[in-house]
Amino acid sequence: MTWRMPSETAPHDRTWMAFPREGFTMGDSAAGREECYAAWTEVAHAVAEFEPVSMVVDPTEIERARRMLSAEIDIVELPLDEFWMRDFGPTFVVDDDRPNVLGAVDWTFNGWGSPDWAEWTKSAEVVRGVAPLVGAEIVSSTLVNEGGGIHVDGAGTVLLTETVQLDPRRNPYADKRRVEAEMERTIGATQAIWLRRGLTRDYESLGTNGHVDIVATIPSPGRLLVHAQTDPAHPDHEVSRDVRAALEGTTDAAGRTWDIVDVPAPATLRDAHGFVDWSYVNHHVVNDGVIACGFGEAVADQRATALLEEAYPGRRVVTVDARPIFARGGGVHCITQQQPRVEAS
Repeated sequence: MTWRMPSETAPHDRTWMAFPREGFTMGDSAAGREECYAAWTEVAHAVAEFEPVSMVVDPTEIERARRMLSAEIDIVELPLDEFWMRDFGPTFVVDDDRPNVLGAVDWTFNGWGSPDWAEWTKSAEVVRGVAPLVGAEIVSSTLVNEGGGIHVDGAGTVLLTETVQLDPRRNPYADKRRVEAEMERTIGATQAIWLRRGLTRDYESLGTNGHVDIVATIPSPGRLLVHAQTDPAHPDHEVSRDVRAALEGTTDAAGRTWDIVDVPAPATLRDAHGFVDWSYVNHHVVNDGVIACGFGEAVADQRATALLEEAYPGRRVVTVDARPIFARGGGVHCITQQQPRVEAS
């Protein structure tokens, strides 16, 4: 069999998310906790306008989830500690020789390199709870990886970051050749494009050490949307310039050079904790729509909406306030995971 991860623009059966639960990531203030619950709930309701949503909920949060989520959102009770579904949840794949078969890649998850603050052992088991519910075959992998650490075009190309898959806290014995072989086996990627690093904030305490999904994405074959920090006062000005230059020298699996579209960052440079990594690249594509990150900046948010509408023609862009999500280490893409549609058996 040959597994393949479809493009995120391919038709979805549903989107999976995980409901927040109390812990380090959420914060220790009552206001912070309420802000976190509300942000995840807003994204779920935005996605539900376009396609079904299944929400994994820890037993300690069932009552709250039922109170906050609309009745149309399916609640799946499973033990959780972290709630970034993109990263520990299944990376769904299909088998083109068996069009009615769904696969679920179960990457090894160790909490983004097992930092001292991370609680991840419960969430690392979620794939094995979710896969049977949707009839997916589990594709086991010993590679420590997260769904936010890859982007694909569905036709053989994958974007990776050296500081993620080659992170010694994740895969101390890996090299590019081994990682690329595993990407081909699990998601059907035959052309790996390696970025040297990710955005600056992503290397701080709540960061992932360089996830690609806030740096670049592939909206259609041969095209890239790339985060562009245009202000030289921000350290990501140099980072995004280097990323673009590196991508200009690569081709996709079909041998095409890239049409690269810059997606400018918001004007805000800092928050209370330092330089922000606010990125419009970190959006979630849904059936007939796009759930975009907003940052409370009318001009920048509207500019990003226009770019996304052009990149995804025929899809309606819905913007949610992503600042509470980014304050906890990620964005809209990081808390969602698409399940591709397969033929009925």
